[in-house]
Formats: sequence, C-alpha cells, structure tokens
Amino acid sequence: MKVFVIGNGGREHALCWKLEQSSLVDKLFATRPNAGMAPLVDAVDISPTDVPSLVHFAKSEGIDMVIPGPEAPLCAGIVDALIEEGIYAFGPTADCARLEGSKHFAKLVMQGMGVPTAEYQAFTSAEDALEYVSTIDGPVVVKADGLASGKGVHICMDRAQAVDSVRQIMEDRKYGDAGQSLVVEEFMVGRELSFIALVDGTTVVPLASSQDHKRLLNDDQGPNTGGMGAYSPSPALDERLYDRIMH
Repeated sequence: MKVFVIGNGGREHALCWKLEQSSLVDKLFATRPNAGMAPLVDAVDISPTDVPSLVHFAKSEGIDMVIPGPEAPLCAGIVDALIEEGIYAFGPTADCARLEGSKHFAKLVMQGMGVPTAEYQAFTSAEDALEYVSTIDGPVVVKADGLASGKGVHICMDRAQAVDSVRQIMEDRKYGDAGQSLVVEEFMVGRELSFIALVDGTTVVPLASSQDHKRLLNDDQGPNTGGMGAYSPSPALDERLYDRIMH
C-alpha cells in the first residue's frame, strides 16, 4: 500500500514513524519532510495547502491512502477533493474541519449541542469589537476567528490590552485573513486537557489524552502559543470526566 502524509510537523513525524513500521505500507511519502521524518519517507516538494497539486500527485502516483495532518489543508477541502477522485483520505471534510477553522462556528455548534463553553461575543467589524471591549473592565480573551497556528489567542488582563489586541487582529491583520472576524470570550482559569477521538458517525474510538502548556514563559507568563511542552496521559482525566466526555 502507498501512503501519502501531508505536513511536516511533530504530528506528521509521529504518524510517519508508526506507518513506516507497518507491514501493510510498501511506500511512504510526505510533503517537505523535516529532518527527523526525512529518513522514513520519500519527499514530495508540494505545499500542504496546494490542494490541486496534492490531488494530482496522489492520483498520478497511485496513492492508496492520504493522511492530511495540518488544519489548513483540511479546512481548504483536501479530503473532499481526494474523495471526488476516488482516493481514500483519512481526515474530516471541509464542513467538519470548520470546527477547527472558525472559533465562532465551533461556539455555535457547542451552544446548539449543549456543550459547556465560555460566554462570548463575535464580531466582523473592528469598530463594533472596539466599542464592545471598551466597556469591559476585567480580564478578557480576544481570539482571531480563523487559523493562526495556535497564536491567535490574546489573553488581555485589562481594557487597554483588549483594545490593542482588537486593533492588531482586525486592523493590522497580524494573522492575515484569520483576523477578518474575531471572538471576544469570557476569561477562565484552568487546565487544558486534549481528548482526541476517531469517529465515523457511529463509532467513537478514544486516543490517549494529553496536556500542554499554552503560555510561552514559566508561571503562565507571556503570549499564548500552539503548546509548549506536552505530556501524556493527562493527570486531569479521571474516570468520571472520561465517561462525561465520551457521553
């Protein structure tokens, strides 16, 4: 079987490391592999977001399974495009990937399904967002609505920081098109737990839990990041919480 992994981060490295060990895999490809992945795969010099070129390569090479790792190609519809060509792709369609690609959409889904989530307001106008944060006294969280590699979340301890964050995201476009709209969210303190499951609409298969540190510096200081240092399993996941999440 020929397998094609899209992406070159730690997630894709782990996938390639395991796939390379499988007796079912005859040939393993990956887009622009990092130094750790390089010995395991045949390199493919195509951008992970160049959907037409990725599909063309998969079709011409006779790829049996494509595994897109990063959020950007999933949100760009790589799975939909591969399915149209009859190529098996392991990942969510563009409609499902909107849960990751738009914080506002994810909020709407959570509210509709009764999933607990922080209170929020969404804005497509910088003027409206600035007017709203100017009325807030305490801490608040300002988030670019779209994909920003885990860096589009600003924890603002006062009104001045909130105003500055709105200007950076919507006026200066610090995160590009991800800042066309934003979410201003209730400030909450707690531990982050990542719980990932494989689903097909009927079956739910949970993977190992994990936990990471979002702030750049020690003692919860500095800007948010995509995650600084992860460990698994998370000590925050007890049996009661596990059952609640699975339900």
